[in-house]
Amino acid sequence: MNSKDKILSLSDLQEQVQAWRNQGQKIVFTNGCFDILHLGHVDYLEKARQLGDKLVLGLNTDASINRIKGPSRPLQDEMSRARVMASLLFVDAVVFFDEDTPLELIKAVQPDILVKGDDYTIENIVGQDVVTARGGEVKTIPLVKGYSTTNVVKKIENRPNP
Repeated sequence: MNSKDKILSLSDLQEQVQAWRNQGQKIVFTNGCFDILHLGHVDYLEKARQLGDKLVLGLNTDASINRIKGPSRPLQDEMSRARVMASLLFVDAVVFFDEDTPLELIKAVQPDILVKGDDYTIENIVGQDVVTARGGEVKTIPLVKGYSTTNVVKKIENRPNP
């Protein structure tokens, strides 16, 4: 499968999720910007996928990242970020969302398990009420200490030119 084939519109994703459910598969959902892929992301996503059978990744659009993180972000355009994320073997589908939070996307996907990093408390995870109301689970995954896109950017910016 080509990485491009894992990048789905919301309607195509809903069809795919239903097909997976018909096969008895458990759907895990997470979201984020994933501006620069690093070890923290890989570890987190790999662990998220191990919680179920399929991992759906909601990816912030460029416009939503710009609103949330400011005018210097994103560092990479949304299709570049989507292709990188879709290339990971433990990511089964990537879908864009343009809102500041993934709430509407979570309502549309209705995942069995909603996952975020342990920098969130379960009560503060957007969509936790939607998932638990239908009998799903909300979980946090321990993050690898010292890895964040902000830290990577700072390290790059502080390097002297060759």
